[in-house]
Formats: sequence, C-alpha cells, structure tokens
Amino acid sequence: MLQKFDPRNANLKIFIKDRLYPRDQAKVSVFDSVVQGGDAVWEGLRVYPEGIVCLDHHLNRLLASAKTLAFADIPSKEFVRSAIAQTLAANNMTDQTHIRLTLTRGEKITSGMDPRLNQEGSCLIVLAEFKPLVYDNASGIKVISSSQRRNGPEFLDSKIHHNNLLNNILAKIQANIAGKDAGLMLDQRGFVAELNGSNLFAVKGDTVYTPYAHACLPGITRATVIDLCGQNDIKIKEADLSLSEMYNADGVFATGTMGELTPVVEIDGRSIASDHELMRRVLTLFKTSIRYYCEPLI
Repeated sequence: MLQKFDPRNANLKIFIKDRLYPRDQAKVSVFDSVVQGGDAVWEGLRVYPEGIVCLDHHLNRLLASAKTLAFADIPSKEFVRSAIAQTLAANNMTDQTHIRLTLTRGEKITSGMDPRLNQEGSCLIVLAEFKPLVYDNASGIKVISSSQRRNGPEFLDSKIHHNNLLNNILAKIQANIAGKDAGLMLDQRGFVAELNGSNLFAVKGDTVYTPYAHACLPGITRATVIDLCGQNDIKIKEADLSLSEMYNADGVFATGTMGELTPVVEIDGRSIASDHELMRRVLTLFKTSIRYYCEPLI
C-alpha cells in the first residue's frame, strides 16, 4: 500500500536541533552524519488524545541506541519530551498523528567517517505528521519472502534502532516489484525474522508465536502484544519459525507503530486465514487496550 500526501501536513512545523521551523525551511546540513552515513537513531511514536503510546519505552530505546553508537551530547529525556510537546502544540495535533523522532550524531567539520569530526553536538529532529494507520487492517496485507536477509548481531546489532535501513529498503523494493505490500525477511539461518518494517506473529491452535529477536528489532508494539497475551492467559511463545510454519499458521499478523496490528492474508501466494478465533481475540484486545498504554507528555 502506497501512502499518500495528506493536505493537513502542507504547513507543518518541524523541530530541528533547538527550535521549530516551517516545513519548507526544515533542513539539516549536508555535513550532518545522517546525510554522510545514515549515522542516526530513531523512533516512531503514535499520538492519541490520551497521550503517546509507550512513550518512556521509546525514549529509553532512543537514548540507549545513541549510547551504544557512542554519540556525544545525548539530550535528556526531559529535553526530548519538551521538543515533542512544542511540536505537537505548534501543529495543533492531538490524535491520528505519527511522530518520526530522529537523533543524528550531528554536523561534521568536514566530510569523513570519523566521529571525532562531529564537533557540533547531536541533532534532534521531531517530525510529526497527521497520519492514520497506514494499512487497511480490515483487509490485511499480502507479503512475499525476500532474498535480502535481516542483519544478525554478528554484522550489525538489531537492538540498535539505527537509520541504516538499506537491507530493509531492498526487501521493500522486491515486494514492490512483486506487487505486494511488504517483504518478509529471514535471518542468516533461514528462519523468519520480520517484515521489512514490522514484527511478525503467528497463531497456531491455542498459542501465539513470534520469532526470537535474534535478527530483528524487539519492537515496542511487539512487546505490548506479548504483555497483553500474558495478562489475558493467552499462550505466547518465542520460537524459531520457518516459512513453512508461517504458510500453515491459523493466522499471521504484523505489529508496528505505523500500522499497529495488521493481518497478513497472503505469504508467497499462499492464503492465510484471518478469521481464527484466537487471532481475532488478540487483535480486539489490542484495539480496546492500546489507549491504556498512552503516556501524557507532562
């Protein structure tokens, strides 16, 4: 599914570094690390009237990723919260809003890979857009397995929520060419990791399964589903899942901030049922509970 331009976003105010800019003036330097090498970390946040879903978890992961990459001048959570609040207020946003929160290593004094060239401090970007859920969660999505493997920790630790997303983008390109909605990525051993932009779950009998997070990001929406299952006496297991097991599951769904919970109705041309009782229960639990996971900014 191709996202479309929303006219409500024509005159956005975007926070960069330490202030708000109109959309047509919101720029970063060509010397910024995110331009030079994709050297940045990010989070996706969803806004409801009750607040931002799992905000503290997202901020903790953003700052932990920056620490792992040895960023200097990492902003405090209070600074990031204030920047988000300023951005939402400036755009009069309280609902149906998605925030792309990016922290770059900042501007370099000259082109080069060496982080010692970054002497201006990190750069925070708060890009909030009016954006309903990006998938039709009633109809579901169709996916195709990709030849592009998900990074294992021996190459680049997937626990770092970094901006270097080229392998995911290549998987998405393969899906686009095949006329499908997303690419299903395997790990280096051949087990299912995730879709190019979201985590995966499979339902079989009375149990919900999700791949081990060896070669995928242990997403916050993923963690919310695991938590909800535990609270409601639904069997939930992490496992190595093969493509065959996914083809023959009673139900499959994807999780992520952009789409929340989305049924996967086809994998590699094999139809996947979307009306299994347990899967419907999990999707309904999430829909009715998600606002309880919202946190106000102040």
